[in-house]
Amino acid sequence: MPGENNSYEIAIIGCGPAGLSAAVNARIRRKTFVIFGGEFCTPKLHSSPQVDNYLGFPKVKGEDLRKHFLRHVKEMEININSVRVSAVYPQAEGFELVAGEHNYNAKSVIIATGVTAAKLFPGEKEYLGRGVGYCATCDGPLYSGRTVAIIGYIKDALKEAKYLSELCHKVYFLPLFEEQVGSLQQNVEIIKDQPVRINGQQTVTELQTEGRRIAVNGVFIYRQTILPDQLVPGLEIEGSAIKVNRSLETSIKGIYAAGDCTGSPYQLAKAVGEGAVAALHAADFLG
Repeated sequence: MPGENNSYEIAIIGCGPAGLSAAVNARIRRKTFVIFGGEFCTPKLHSSPQVDNYLGFPKVKGEDLRKHFLRHVKEMEININSVRVSAVYPQAEGFELVAGEHNYNAKSVIIATGVTAAKLFPGEKEYLGRGVGYCATCDGPLYSGRTVAIIGYIKDALKEAKYLSELCHKVYFLPLFEEQVGSLQQNVEIIKDQPVRINGQQTVTELQTEGRRIAVNGVFIYRQTILPDQLVPGLEIEGSAIKVNRSLETSIKGIYAAGDCTGSPYQLAKAVGEGAVAALHAADFLG
């Protein structure tokens, strides 16, 4: 159900079982919402040879169950926005989400990003906000006329490299995905090397790769998913999971979380159930 001018009552981040369940229930509660996901939703379910413990579907193939989920969503005319959300910021009345080249506004947010297995580089966490960033649209202007590096695990990093090349004096681009990069602007240098660590003093001063040290003022990192506390500054984490209560409320009022990102057990039924609970409580929050 669309909103106006990229404004919605609920924004759902993630199109796995929890995110899809949240979208279905948001539709049933007649709320305006947007759901963001990757180009291929629920890859873990797709690769599962057999699911034995999902009620009503004994010994079902993971891919068959995935098709049932996506067919349900399609029949309810729910469109999945295949754009990566790179940041969520609180606003006077809700939240602003930076997704691709656009910003979206929502009165509530449901995080359903699954388990983020990405291992941080040494120095990444230490220099977050002091030279390390995940959103060129948000932070790029801070590096106008300066030198930055982009570590890209996904194709979206290409757009960010082109954008930063218009602002920065020099851009070092490390493409770590399989697709061909093609030609880029003259001030973009492609480096086919593995990043090792991010060094600095008060702020970032250097990106170290396996073969060289590169003097930079900032490093932008593009992965398929972002760790929740980096996606939403101030979000309380418990261990490696988002801390929630029984209503799936996070430490930030108006933000809910569901599925594997809230911790174990990492089970399909739990993810689907939590997606429904999160959406229903978000609907109640909106009134």
